[in-house]
Amino acid sequence: MSRGARPHRPGRRMPPHRLLAACLLTGAAVLGGCGKAATERDTLTFWTIGREGEAITRLLPDFERAHPGIRVRVQQLPLTAAHQKLLTAYAGGSTPDLTQLGNTWLPEFVALDALEPLQARVDRSAVVRPDDYFASIWATNVIDGRLYGVPWYVDTRLLFYRTDLLRQAGFAAPPRDWNAWRRMLAALSHPERRVYGILLPTNEYEQLMSLALQQDEPLLRDGNRYGNFRSAGFRQALAFYVDTFRLRQAPAITNAEAGNPWTEFGRGVYAFYLSGPWNIGEFRKRLPAAQQGDWSTAPLPGPHGPGASGAGGSSLVIFRNSPHKDAAWALIEYLSQPAVQQRFYDLLGDMPPRRSSWDGGALRDDPQARAFREQLERVKPTPPVAEWERIATEMQLVAAQAIAGELTIDQAAAEIDRRADAILEKRRWVLDHAGSKP
Repeated sequence: MSRGARPHRPGRRMPPHRLLAACLLTGAAVLGGCGKAATERDTLTFWTIGREGEAITRLLPDFERAHPGIRVRVQQLPLTAAHQKLLTAYAGGSTPDLTQLGNTWLPEFVALDALEPLQARVDRSAVVRPDDYFASIWATNVIDGRLYGVPWYVDTRLLFYRTDLLRQAGFAAPPRDWNAWRRMLAALSHPERRVYGILLPTNEYEQLMSLALQQDEPLLRDGNRYGNFRSAGFRQALAFYVDTFRLRQAPAITNAEAGNPWTEFGRGVYAFYLSGPWNIGEFRKRLPAAQQGDWSTAPLPGPHGPGASGAGGSSLVIFRNSPHKDAAWALIEYLSQPAVQQRFYDLLGDMPPRRSSWDGGALRDDPQARAFREQLERVKPTPPVAEWERIATEMQLVAAQAIAGELTIDQAAAEIDRRADAILEKRRWVLDHAGSKP
């Protein structure tokens, strides 16, 4: 998705040590004044995106009954239009009162000084309890030591796998480390029959990024001024990833070329699929009833044991220019209640960011969701810079060259660093000329 030009709001000085980030989600709703009679209700705008907007309308009646002075009107936008819509609204001074914002997009709007800090409200809240949230998910909302969002739902990637195929190959349990994973991939791959251990679409960066996040070294260095892809850790992750293709344990194809991954998974073309929580519902819907007992999920293996994965998802934020901040916070508190988060999961399958929300409802006894609960204790946020998604895209483009044999691992790592450093040039200039710490 093209980011386009990054506007600067006239009259508001952007903090010099921040750069623009990448915004993710949108939609709109209108909420009203908390203390007024129902006939004098204000409206509060709440922007959502895609299916979240559909689900939220089913949760709002209870909220509005509890807050008769508030009226909520939801407007949902498609993902393809969300980023530009939010930037346009910011440039024109017409942002909503609150919106959902992808965790990797938050730094951009913090850099624009567009978001209301929330720590003081959290400190006074009897509902939002930071210690109940998965720590790394909460951390994605903290920029330069200040809290700007409250996690709404979480997303991470792990293994979907065919339990029956693993048993037939002599494996009683899914892999817990890379060595075991490699042995299973070798046993399950029969490229002469177009059967492979795993599907890793070569145009998706999340899989390689997850492996890279398992390393001790950060992906960027020197205050996020430069790439750190020549580190030993990243080169180890890149080598494992590229070797999976070179050993013909994964086909070197894009997701468009992969066709219908659910059907191919059901046919046994792939025994593993590295993906996110939305596919629980897809596999239950698309695989025949006779195969529903033949698949499950497992946390992502790491180099020497259970490994980390990316800390994704979406958070709720309030814009600084909202005239209804108290009403917006009331809605955030309502959507943060464990019982409401459980209903949200039932409606949409979006997983909650609070541990207590997993203790009841459908999630508690869901065998395929259990691995996600375990994985969420071992997630890591991506670098909190606006340029991250551009860097990750370049990382994947270079990795595809290594898969094709055009670059060695060392050459690919050096090239990713070169591209990352070029993307971060403006960030370095701003930070260096401001003379401030990142």
